[in-house]
Amino acid sequence: MNDLTKKPLNLNRIEFWAATTMYVFAVFFLVAKGTQSNINIDGIPTPFKYGFEENRSEYSFYSNYFFPQIVRYTTFYGSFLLLNFLIIPAFIKRQSLLTNILLSILLFFAIGLTLGVADTYLKTYLLAELKSDQAGYNYIFQQSFAYSCWLMLMFGFYTVIKYAAQYLLMNSELIQAKYEIVTREGLIAFVLWMISVFLLLIGNAADEIIAVWAVVFPFAIGLYWYSFHVFIPRALEKKNPFRNYLGKIFLVVLLSVLPVSLLSLIMFNHSGEVAVVNLFNAGFQLLITAPVGWVIYKRRIAGNQEVFTLQTALGHSNANLDFLRSQINPHFLFNALNTLYGTALHENADRTGEGIQKLGEMMRFMLQENIQEKISLAREVEYLNNYIGLQKLRTDISSNIQIESIIEEQVSNLQISPMMLIPFVENAFKHGISLREPSHIRITLQTKGDTLFFDVQNSIHLKPDNDPEKNKSGIGLNNIKQRLQLLYPKKHELMIRETGSEFFVHLTLQLN
Repeated sequence: MNDLTKKPLNLNRIEFWAATTMYVFAVFFLVAKGTQSNINIDGIPTPFKYGFEENRSEYSFYSNYFFPQIVRYTTFYGSFLLLNFLIIPAFIKRQSLLTNILLSILLFFAIGLTLGVADTYLKTYLLAELKSDQAGYNYIFQQSFAYSCWLMLMFGFYTVIKYAAQYLLMNSELIQAKYEIVTREGLIAFVLWMISVFLLLIGNAADEIIAVWAVVFPFAIGLYWYSFHVFIPRALEKKNPFRNYLGKIFLVVLLSVLPVSLLSLIMFNHSGEVAVVNLFNAGFQLLITAPVGWVIYKRRIAGNQEVFTLQTALGHSNANLDFLRSQINPHFLFNALNTLYGTALHENADRTGEGIQKLGEMMRFMLQENIQEKISLAREVEYLNNYIGLQKLRTDISSNIQIESIIEEQVSNLQISPMMLIPFVENAFKHGISLREPSHIRITLQTKGDTLFFDVQNSIHLKPDNDPEKNKSGIGLNNIKQRLQLLYPKKHELMIRETGSEFFVHLTLQLN
């Protein structure tokens, strides 16, 4: 509902299809009646057939009911579309006021004339009741123009309901913040009540029905609001909460008998209808308002509890995520320091300085950017290149080691969670490089649109028995799997495959 108020085009589409559906159903039932009249020689009863029989006028279902009603329904449908989607929006926007005033006047006369012509066939029997045909036509067209005026007023009433509903629903949070007793559900119920009153009026419902609905439903909304903030919270503290709550509702209904009776007397001027209104009011409040209010309140409590549980779980997830990140950083720093140490043993100056520079840039990245939720993909790639360059300083001394990196330069504005790619590369260098045996590593990275494609392929070497990490699986890959599940649920595809001599990783990541 809130989405509809923020997107008027969606609301207009729903209005159009609702009006069209009502028009199609009305025509369908007319056709169904026509089919029935063909079966029955005398035709089926209609609201106007009795008048023809009373005045012994010739009656035809199609000429005196079917086609005139088609014209009336089409007039209602067309005038609603014209007013609701063209004239009234222009009035509200204050566009072409004079033109739309003239259109409104022309529409008023067009409705009156069209209904008048249709009614001359629908109510032909009136010509026999009155003194002359001219008197009959005058009466019919007077009634049609009066009905046209009433119809225009009803369309205006619908417009007030429509824009009042949009205002109330769009500002429901502000209204509730100012008036705590007002709930969003209550506002929706109030909007539905306004629409129902409009439908009763447009459908020519009996005055008694309209009056009863005008009394009972607002009372129900007020009772719901008060119950939601007073009766139900207090009842939940009692031993039998629902029974306590229902007893308070029953007491309120008893106290409402006097004001409801006074309103009924004012509207009906008959004491007979007072008992009917009170019985209907009591049944509606006890059987509908009270249970609905109780169910909505309990569901809201359950919803709030679920939100609290999710927030708690999210807090644990963030804590776990921070812990995983903190595990990755020291592990890499020790490897980097070992690399610099090995390089310093073989040569000094330039290569060692280059290694220290890369390490400094990487440490700056981890201290300043690794703590952020998202960073640019370009910075992540820069960190990745620094790591690979640092490792090449160690492996360049061996001709048996081949390291190939095809990493696409990033010029887009894509964002990624930091340290998302390095564990795969770190794992490749940790398990895929041997200074004594032929080794290879191939790393590729490219993006297409918002999708990242990342592949790592490396050789595998069995560690010697005296290696302290021989039986340790490490934390890198396990951590990255958990991070992907936490940060990119249903937005990533990770494939890991291992053979006797090679290890493959393929990652597809949606970064939008």
